[in-house]
Amino acid sequence: MVARPRWVRLDFSDIQPYGCIMQPAKADLDEMFGALANATRRDIVRRAIDAEEGVVELADHYQMSFAAVQKHIAVLERAGLITKVRIGRRKVVRTNVEALRATRRLLDQYEELWRGRIDRMQDILSDTDIQK
Repeated sequence: MVARPRWVRLDFSDIQPYGCIMQPAKADLDEMFGALANATRRDIVRRAIDAEEGVVELADHYQMSFAAVQKHIAVLERAGLITKVRIGRRKVVRTNVEALRATRRLLDQYEELWRGRIDRMQDILSDTDIQK
């Protein structure tokens, strides 16, 4: 059995077609959306987008232990949504913008798909109203 690396950087070059939706591998999606399912982790990503902060400074924003914040950061890092970079003595959290863009593109494709289905349903319903 091959051990999975502790932190994996997502590579979106292997995006596969799924019907008319282009999406990254299922495991990557599950990990990304699982990481974003938690409000604290979403807030950490938001803060990392706004400005690069050190792990210690990020932890100061939350009413939980430093270790708990580190665990949230580790989940986001495994999902490929953020990276930690050592700058001098500090570990700075940075957003992986490409991973967020890929997630957004996927959600936009789903929205387009469902809007098209709703439009077709409205056309069918309006046709049945005319026939009455």
